[in-house]
Amino acid sequence: MTATATAVPVKDRELVLTRIINAPREKVYRCWTDAQLLPKWFAPLPWTTPSAKLDVRAGGTSFITMRSPEGVDYPNSGVYLEVVPNEKLVFTDAYTEAWAPFEKPFMTVVLTFEDAGAGKTKYTAIARHWSLEDRDAHEKMGFQEGWGQCADQLEALAKTI
Repeated sequence: MTATATAVPVKDRELVLTRIINAPREKVYRCWTDAQLLPKWFAPLPWTTPSAKLDVRAGGTSFITMRSPEGVDYPNSGVYLEVVPNEKLVFTDAYTEAWAPFEKPFMTVVLTFEDAGAGKTKYTAIARHWSLEDRDAHEKMGFQEGWGQCADQLEALAKTI
């Protein structure tokens, strides 16, 4: 299933980012699923991603560490719920390794990668939060600007691989 052409936040707990990325969807998808590539773009600069362990399959786990400019590490673990190569990734922080529930789940992410013609990709990221408070907090953290900057970094990398 692919995203509609007019993806907008239809639920009160969603934040949505849609971009046309000037790279084929196979490359954009690869940047999300290759543990060697993901750290090169994943965190909005000046933040970094020192490590990423990805088992990209339904039920597989991820463990990604983001580092602040001050050197503080923020580990993030989760589970992939749906994987459709070059089309869709769904993952959540509601579970950690081996489907163990996380003490404070924050969101489920739905990513879609659609062919936009001429070697371009329509990239849609939907962050579905567990509560309205989490959604508001994520928006105040700078969801649009942070995820937008990461989409720019993703595009820059995808164009080179």
